[in-house]
Amino acid sequence: MDLGVISVRYARALLKSATQAKLEEQVYREMLMLAQSYIQVPELRFTIDNPMLSKDKKLNLLETACGGGVTDLVKRFLSLVLGADRESTLQLMATSYVTLYRKQKNIIRGKLITATAVIPETERMMKQMVENKTLGTVEFQTEVNPEIIGGFILEYDTYRMDASVKTKLNTILTQLKK
Repeated sequence: MDLGVISVRYARALLKSATQAKLEEQVYREMLMLAQSYIQVPELRFTIDNPMLSKDKKLNLLETACGGGVTDLVKRFLSLVLGADRESTLQLMATSYVTLYRKQKNIIRGKLITATAVIPETERMMKQMVENKTLGTVEFQTEVNPEIIGGFILEYDTYRMDASVKTKLNTILTQLKK
């Protein structure tokens, strides 16, 4: 069976259970933390996939990767996954849950890249602008990248607005070469 199909089925079941228990937001934060833990600590995958490590130790490690102090629902979910020997697909399950939750709650990811740090008011205004255009909630992230020299790059959904000085200078350079 396809690993993507398996992970989405588990994620749907977890989302349905979390929604019924009115814990979907808390489970979302825990699954987001788990997905980020897999990315930030590549050794986690190898440790969880190690057949020599006991299920109890794997469960403790996964609870810690979820941020510690996880909900009973997530504990039961992790135990179910470990009991079914599906721990190798746990990263995909966490990512699938995050994707399904965002779709259900109409949450869009946005990113603002600037040459220097922006004040909170500017960040709030950009977030509000994206929310007005998308009619959804935006998880907004800011990033400082001095290489763009000035201006900003705004990304959300499939949209990208590049108003950086670096891009404008490159455009001028390209036109001069013609």
